[in-house]
Amino acid sequence: MSKSCSSPVTLRTASPDIDVEDLARMCKALSHPARVQLFRHLLDYGECYFGSLADVLPLAPSTISKHISILKDAGLIEGSSDVQRVCYCVNQERLQQFKRVTAGL
Repeated sequence: MSKSCSSPVTLRTASPDIDVEDLARMCKALSHPARVQLFRHLLDYGECYFGSLADVLPLAPSTISKHISILKDAGLIEGSSDVQRVCYCVNQERLQQFKRVTAGL
């Protein structure tokens, strides 16, 4: 038996501290399963070089690179250059911001 939505609808207005465009950008970055897997991998392991991230999913390195670029553009991950390679990690400040904003929905 399904439950009906009979309670009255309460309209909420966006909190003034929520940048809805920014929230949409972060949600869009996490809207693809491959990006979620890459993001979770970085959460679990702290930091990884691109070569290690390319081994996480059975995708071409160019596809992984595109997914990483989208996560990076949304500010969810950061990359720091070593001599010949880039090490990626989750932007913890941005993750906390995402959690705060989504908790307020």
